[in-house]
Amino acid sequence: MKKYFKYISALALVAFAAMSLTSCGEKALEDTIFPDITDELDPNSYTYQFDKWLNENYRDVYNLDFQYKLNDNETNMNYNLEPATLSNAMDLAVLAKYMWFDVYEEVTGSKEFVKMYGPRILMLVGSPAINPQTGTIIVGLAEGGIKVTLLHVNSMNPLDIYGLNSDYFHTMHHEFTHILHQTKSIPREFQLLSLGRYDAINWQDRNSGVVHSLGFVTPYASSEIREDFAETCANYITLTDSQWERLWIEAGRGYATDGDEDSEDMSNLSYYCFYYFENNDATNDENKKYVVEYNVIANDDGTYIYRNQYQRGVGSVTLNQEDGKYYDTNGTECDRQGYVLDKDGNRVPIAVYPVEDKDGVDGVAMLETKINLCRNWFREQWGVELDAVRSAVQSRLQSFDASTLESLRQQIYAQ
Repeated sequence: MKKYFKYISALALVAFAAMSLTSCGEKALEDTIFPDITDELDPNSYTYQFDKWLNENYRDVYNLDFQYKLNDNETNMNYNLEPATLSNAMDLAVLAKYMWFDVYEEVTGSKEFVKMYGPRILMLVGSPAINPQTGTIIVGLAEGGIKVTLLHVNSMNPLDIYGLNSDYFHTMHHEFTHILHQTKSIPREFQLLSLGRYDAINWQDRNSGVVHSLGFVTPYASSEIREDFAETCANYITLTDSQWERLWIEAGRGYATDGDEDSEDMSNLSYYCFYYFENNDATNDENKKYVVEYNVIANDDGTYIYRNQYQRGVGSVTLNQEDGKYYDTNGTECDRQGYVLDKDGNRVPIAVYPVEDKDGVDGVAMLETKINLCRNWFREQWGVELDAVRSAVQSRLQSFDASTLESLRQQIYAQ
C-alpha cells in the first residue's frame, strides 16, 4: 500500500498589487471586494442560517468570502475533488474563526489585522488532492495572498481536537504565514541558515527524525525556504509542549542508515538512532546492529536499553544438575531458552548506544534560532507577539471539549 504524505502548498507567491498590501504602502479596504454578491438570502433555503452567519461573521467583518459549495472554476481540474458536507463545513467554519481569526483578535485587540492581511477567499473542499506519482496529499493551498483552500474536510472528526490541530489549525496558520511573507519578506538570516540542505524533489522520503536533527520542524519544511519558514511558524504556534519535547529529543539525535541516501529508490531506506552489539561482542564491529528509537528506553543513569530485546548467552546452554539452573558456555546464568538472567532471575535487556551525530548541524540550536527569527519577524514587522498567538491557541486546545464545540455550533442557530 502506497504511503501518502500530507503537505501544504503556496502558489503564486507574490504580493498582490490589486489589494495594495505591500510593505511600501497600504490602502484602506473598501467595504467589500464582492460587489456582485447580493445581501439577499432565501430564508426558505436549507442553508439560510449558515449563509447568514457566514455573511455576518466573515464577509461583513473580514471582507472574506467563505466558499463551501464547490465551484469547479475555483478548483484545479487536474484533481478529482468532492464538495464538503454541510455538517463538516459548518463545524470547520466556526472552528476556523475560533482557532484563527478570534486568536488574532485576542492577541492584537482588534479585528483589523486579519481584515487587512487575511485572505479574501476561504474555500473548503471535501476530498484531498492526491498526487499518486509523488505519494503526496495537498491539505491546504495559499494562492497569491488572496485565497486559502482547506481540503479533505469530509475526513475531519470535529471532536478530535489534536487531529483537527494537525490537519486544519496548523494549515490555517501555515497559510496565513505565507500570506504575510508575501507582503513582508522572510528575514534574510533565516534564508541563509539551511542553504544546501533543502530537497525540493524528495522531501517526502526524508525521515522526520533526520530532518529534525538537521534543524527542520517537518520533512515538508526541508523542501524549500518558504515552506521552512511557514512550517516553523505554524508548528511553533500549534504543537503542544509534549510534541515539542519529542521534537527536541529527535533534533539532538544522531542517525544512521542501512541504505544509500543518494539512491534514486529510497523506498526501503531505514533510519536508526541507536545500535547494539550482537552476541554482546563489542570487539567485532561487524556485530553492530542498528535499532529504531521507539524500542529504546533510557535508564536513570543515562544509559539505554533495547526494550523487549534481551541478551543471549554465549555458546550452548546446559542444565546444572546440582542447582537446577541453566548456564551458557561461559558459566553465565540463563533461562532454558538461552537468555541471560540478572540476580533476580529476570532477562537482561540488550544495552544500546546512541548513534553519533555526524551531520554537522546542531539541530536543537538551529530550531531555536529559526523560532527566534520568526518571533522577531512577527514582532518587528507586524507588531504581533508570536508567543501570545501560541499561548492563545494552546489555551483553546487544552480547554476544547464537546461542550465547546456545541457552543460554537449554536452561534449559527442562535440568530
